[in-house]
Amino acid sequence: MTRGLLLLSGGFDSVVAGKLLQEQGVKLEAVHFSLEPFTDDAAERKAARLAAHLGVPRLHVVAAGPLFSELTQKADQRLYFVLSKRLMARVAGELAPRLGCEAIATGENIGQVSSQTLPNLASIDRASPLPVLRPLLAYDKVDIVDLAREIGTYEISVGPEVCDVLGPTHPSTGAQLERVEKEESNLDVPALVGKGLASLRVVDTTSELPTN
Repeated sequence: MTRGLLLLSGGFDSVVAGKLLQEQGVKLEAVHFSLEPFTDDAAERKAARLAAHLGVPRLHVVAAGPLFSELTQKADQRLYFVLSKRLMARVAGELAPRLGCEAIATGENIGQVSSQTLPNLASIDRASPLPVLRPLLAYDKVDIVDLAREIGTYEISVGPEVCDVLGPTHPSTGAQLERVEKEESNLDVPALVGKGLASLRVVDTTSELPTN
């Protein structure tokens, strides 16, 4: 059985992606990249409830806020979304084998937001040590929300998105790998990955299951 580490944000997309993978026989672990202290813990609490809904008994939480803040200070902010996702891919790629996972999975899809273009996704993939599964790649947002209603996660996920709290108003939509790597040269990427892994904590999601 294939095992995948799902990057679970608390929004609509990632949990729907996880459900579709489960329907294809993929067994999931889940990781959430917390943006505290730049946001509150609402996204983490939503992610824990969504993990429970998927039957995933534990949620690995990375304290990503300070790491992503460093990206905004030392690199071109227009590349924030690509750089932050490359960092997430690296951290998840290190964590996944520890959990017996052979791939990482995301809810990304082409063109839903300006940063999710083919050049940007290609740049993100180059940072991942493991295959990246994107079951929603060609899905429309309306279809994703409809699926969220169908699988019963809509009410959990609904609400303001916080993923872009540190992001630019006008992100790069065509981040060439050479440019991305040049900006990353301003960062100590291995140290950031190490800090992310060192911050890991595990949340028991079984308490989030509804009682009859």
